[in-house]
Amino acid sequence: MALELPDGFAAANAAGFAAANAAGSAPNGNANLTHELPIFTIERVQLAFSIAADFAAAEVANNVIILALSNGRILRIDLTRPEDIDDIDLPKKGAHTGIRRMFLDPTASHLIICAANGENYYLHSQSRQVRPLSRLRGVIIESVAWNPSLPTASTREILIGATDGHIYEAFIETSNEFYKKEVKHLKNLHRLPDGPITGLWVDDLKGKTDMRRVVIGTNTRLFHLVGKIGHSHDGSGSVYTKLFESEQPVVHELSRATQNAAPSVVVSPDPPQEEGHRQHELPERAYAWLSSLGVFHGKLLDTPADSNLGAKVFSESRMIQKAQIVSPESGGRRRATTETIDAIALTQWHIVSLIGGRVVTTNRLTGQVVSEHDVLGPGQKAVGFSVDLQKNTFWLFTSEEIFEIVVRDEDRNIWEIMMQQQQFEPALEHAHTQSQKETVAAAYGDHLATKGHWNEAAVVYGRSSKPFEDIALSIIDNNQPDALRKFLQTKLASTSKSAIMQRIMLASWLVEVFMAKLNSLDDTIITQAELSENLNPADSRKLLISIKREYQDFINRYKNDLDQKTVYDVISSHGREEELLYFANAINDYNYELAYWVQRERWNDVLNVLKKQTDPDVFYRYSSVLMTHVPQEMVDILMRHSDLKPRSLIPALLEYNRAFSGGPNSQNQAIRYLNYVVYQLNSKDAAVHNTLVSIYASHPAKDESGLLSYLQAQGDEPRYDPDFALRLCIQHHRTLSCVHIYTSMGQFLQAVDLALSHNEVELAAVIADRPMSNPQLRKRLWLAVARKVISQSNGIKTAIDFLKRCDLLKIEDLIPFFPDFVVIDDFKEEICGALEDYSRNIDNLKKEMDESSQTATNIKVDIAALDHRYAIVEPGEKCYACGLPLLSRQFFVFPCQHSFHSDCLGRKVLEQSGVGKSSKIKDLQLQIHRGLVSGPKRDAVVAELDSLVASACILCSDFAIKRIDEPFITKDDRPEEWAL
Repeated sequence: MALELPDGFAAANAAGFAAANAAGSAPNGNANLTHELPIFTIERVQLAFSIAADFAAAEVANNVIILALSNGRILRIDLTRPEDIDDIDLPKKGAHTGIRRMFLDPTASHLIICAANGENYYLHSQSRQVRPLSRLRGVIIESVAWNPSLPTASTREILIGATDGHIYEAFIETSNEFYKKEVKHLKNLHRLPDGPITGLWVDDLKGKTDMRRVVIGTNTRLFHLVGKIGHSHDGSGSVYTKLFESEQPVVHELSRATQNAAPSVVVSPDPPQEEGHRQHELPERAYAWLSSLGVFHGKLLDTPADSNLGAKVFSESRMIQKAQIVSPESGGRRRATTETIDAIALTQWHIVSLIGGRVVTTNRLTGQVVSEHDVLGPGQKAVGFSVDLQKNTFWLFTSEEIFEIVVRDEDRNIWEIMMQQQQFEPALEHAHTQSQKETVAAAYGDHLATKGHWNEAAVVYGRSSKPFEDIALSIIDNNQPDALRKFLQTKLASTSKSAIMQRIMLASWLVEVFMAKLNSLDDTIITQAELSENLNPADSRKLLISIKREYQDFINRYKNDLDQKTVYDVISSHGREEELLYFANAINDYNYELAYWVQRERWNDVLNVLKKQTDPDVFYRYSSVLMTHVPQEMVDILMRHSDLKPRSLIPALLEYNRAFSGGPNSQNQAIRYLNYVVYQLNSKDAAVHNTLVSIYASHPAKDESGLLSYLQAQGDEPRYDPDFALRLCIQHHRTLSCVHIYTSMGQFLQAVDLALSHNEVELAAVIADRPMSNPQLRKRLWLAVARKVISQSNGIKTAIDFLKRCDLLKIEDLIPFFPDFVVIDDFKEEICGALEDYSRNIDNLKKEMDESSQTATNIKVDIAALDHRYAIVEPGEKCYACGLPLLSRQFFVFPCQHSFHSDCLGRKVLEQSGVGKSSKIKDLQLQIHRGLVSGPKRDAVVAELDSLVASACILCSDFAIKRIDEPFITKDDRPEEWAL
């Protein structure tokens, strides 16, 4: 058998089980069309298979429908796969008497079947075998409260209400073992004298697993019980005993109720899980208790989680009288008030009632009837409602048919109802469109304003659609500056980013409001007057701090919406220095802030602002004035920023140096910074180095140690301009520095002359030794030193000892510098030594001449012997090129004993020679072979050819080296011959 799904199944309810409605589903995004459709429609489900018996009971949960037939059969249909139907038979004992009712848990895992003969059965979703519950035999079950944790393997601890008033705790699990019972334990918790337990509900409180709320309904009373539960170990003990024994329930009793109705306790389904919706934000579940007087309903609140919760739940609940549901005053025709409400079900916001053959839906908030549908025909019997708590689907079963109550956009008007009931906060939460939210906000603001709560009203007004000018004037007329500030802030936050002008005007007005408030608080504190009856000056100071913090938060958040010039003008007109500078700092207008402090010569404040800067232009702009007034602190800051360009700071450093001209170099901050740039940052900028040289050289003190240290540290590749440095040093009489610069430039003569002119003989001697690679220049420099030393020396002996430091000077070089009256005895030893050196040099020269003459004679003998050279060729010797006997034709023999046929040698030479040489050889060979030359000329050509071909052995000379890239094995060779 198969179940025929309605055409609109996927569109109306992807997981549901409903027929397509006649109007069709609203297109996505067309809210107007959706609102035009009725909220509730009842659609008949067409069955594609025949039913052999009437429906005795039916339940729906988690997209699973369970149909109990009057003949004892049970049909289990998964609505996601409606073509697969489980057809299960009840045991014969129960099937014979028929099924009275069923209870299905929200996960559709556990089904309790109650037969008319008092037998009870259990069926698990993973099983097709119905198991009798022997321990529950004879218990006429009227209600079941499932475990709130919704287990699927077993029921865990559940509550069962019986017709005789007993409340049981049971633990049921499926078992395949014959001897093992399905009911692991059964505990009789309590008995009420009210008659049948018509409704049971159990839940935990906001995830508190050790707390339980139990709601118990009878014909005349409703009980609310809250408390801690005990702990069982694998189902071996009761968990509800502690709760029922230690806690007293809160009771709501109906004094005039009768037992003629079919009372019950129902709860609303799980709220729709919107994307991003967190569990703790879900609204409270609603409940409804049907009695003979009407429907008592309310919210199952979660707090406070103690015994007072029941009283709060009942106090906030209300009764909808039966007459209001059965025979509403607004109905087109009057209904008999004697009709009874046979069953009820709860949606998220409505009560669905079955009254005779019609289904009436009533809004829970207003108690007004929303819709009325005639469903059952004459003679049709209703089995009852069933609600899928997890999937939010609603069903009505008769003995022969199935109907789905389709709900569309159920909360479309909830916001308006709540607004009319002055429940503004919930109304804002349930308003869907921006227009709805603005409408609620306007009404909420008016409500708060009439009660004098202007501050709260201002915040709400800011989110409303009420005209801006009306709200602003109303707040101003009532002299509520704080409310105006809050209203403007809220309005600014809700104004679109694209509305640039509106945002600028709102933000600018807020600046004015803030300044007025701050000035008012300052005046209050200064005059020691109380701001109001309950506010003293100390409170005013706290409020002042709070408003300043609020202003700062406002500036940080909306600085991009503020016009810079306007804000400066507004704040300046109020004389608020702190707020002015905070705004400048927030928008990174450091130039304004720095200029402000510089103008007031508050250098510490300037430095505090400058320490936070990273823009190099800021440092360049204010370096001159700060180097003049706070040089050391300024240099400390500059040295923290290695990314600055020192060249741009040179004007400030020079200006500072002019004012500092009399102090020691160790305290000169310009020198300190430039040394940092040169030695720490390794600057290569010539301008920086020249500036440092200029400051050193122009200092009035005669000490050159600092300048000399710098010049010596520069080494052989100085970064400064030597010509510029030399002019400065000459101008300021920096002799030692000039000498060093001359030396670094290679101008040793000028360096020595300058040193000697200032009687720096030792320095001149050091410089004279510098050109070690140029002995002539070195000797010349030492001669200049010698002239100075001899002219200043008191004794010739002392001068000569000093000049011995140079090995290039001879006594004859020094004699011209001696005065005419010098006695030769003073340097007789030096003269004798010089003469002995000359004598030794002459002997060495004679010896070298004799050796050269003998070498020339030997060379002549060797040349004469070359004409008589010969080589012995053994019989059978072969050509090293072709391998044939050497004596077969003309050949060449080389001193290395390699021999070749002349033509073989010529061929090899042609192969390995360059283009020019090979062309020459071919040309000579052509002349000889063709007889183009004869006689002495032919001999000359032959001799030239032989000299070209036989110039060197092709195996030992350069020819062999050029063949180094040739392989050992060529394509003409056989590789196997090379195998070892």
